[in-house]
Amino acid sequence: MLARRHQRLQPRFVDRQLLGAGGQLRALVGDRSLESGGARQVARRLWQAPVRSFAEITELPAAIRDALEQSFELPSLTITAQQLSADGTRKFLFRLADGEAIETVSIPDADRLTLCISSQAGCALKCAFCATGKMGFTRNLQAYEIAGQVRELALLDPPLKPTNIVFMGMGEPLMNWRSVDPALTILNDPAGLGIGARHITVSTVGILPGIVALSERPEQFRLAISVHAPTDELRHGLMPINTKYPLAEVIEAAKSFDRRVTFEYVMLGDVNDRPEDAAELARLAHECKAFVNLIPLHPGGAGDFTPTTADAIRRFAASLRRSGVSVAIRKSRGKDIAAACGQLRVERHGRRRPVAAQHDGGIEVA
Repeated sequence: MLARRHQRLQPRFVDRQLLGAGGQLRALVGDRSLESGGARQVARRLWQAPVRSFAEITELPAAIRDALEQSFELPSLTITAQQLSADGTRKFLFRLADGEAIETVSIPDADRLTLCISSQAGCALKCAFCATGKMGFTRNLQAYEIAGQVRELALLDPPLKPTNIVFMGMGEPLMNWRSVDPALTILNDPAGLGIGARHITVSTVGILPGIVALSERPEQFRLAISVHAPTDELRHGLMPINTKYPLAEVIEAAKSFDRRVTFEYVMLGDVNDRPEDAAELARLAHECKAFVNLIPLHPGGAGDFTPTTADAIRRFAASLRRSGVSVAIRKSRGKDIAAACGQLRVERHGRRRPVAAQHDGGIEVA
């Protein structure tokens, strides 16, 4: 999060004790100027009670604040636009330092506030029904840009402080594990944003090494798998990644994940919504004790597909329940501002052209 003025440092986000602040601060400002307690105070002001400048940390002596201002900058994400849905959903357009842009969505629901955050600028996976994939991929986000989406909304007046986080915005999180891994720590650690691990869900199309890496973390983070088709034959046509990570291998990985697994399933009229599809999806869900989220197809990512009717979705859900599968039909939130599932897409005005995933220099899994 911190960078030396005039010489941007490689971000050292995560120190397990101080979340990246202590060692870096003491080394560059000086042990005598900033003792351990002061470094912890700065860390608290990065995440728990964030400020826009060191000058606002008035609990520190003026001399230390001046030293911090002279030595570091606090990178920020700029909100360039926001939209409010009739249902209370808000979508934020963030401009990054290099001119790239990402979208973040806040979804209120009674006493819950869920933030849907992005992990990449664009997406390389080209799922047939998703608007983000049509953007193409430009680059991975850094850890501070991922966690920074939450920080920036906490700086609003009034602040938006989430109870839940879902990595279901732009990009494939497990193809950016180098940044998502430390961002998860910042989101969850009590010295960071302090959001409970069971309230943080990482969504993936099924990047197997990333699922393994997530499962090796001790925290109880949740896993959501974008299934969207119950057979390899059908999934190949909808999700090109299925060639590299076939459905059977994804299900095996989900079976070994010892925490809650959710299947995400976009309903496509006369494509994946037949009775035989429900029966096969139920079989897969039983294999890894998965909860199933049925997602109506939304305008924007639809391509040549037509939505499954509401009645047909209810029949599909009923079939799953009769098979003993726990299922929910996801509420469509923010459709009027293109903030619903599969709709996030930043129009390309003066931004660099999409690149192949391997050209970013950072596309990677665990």
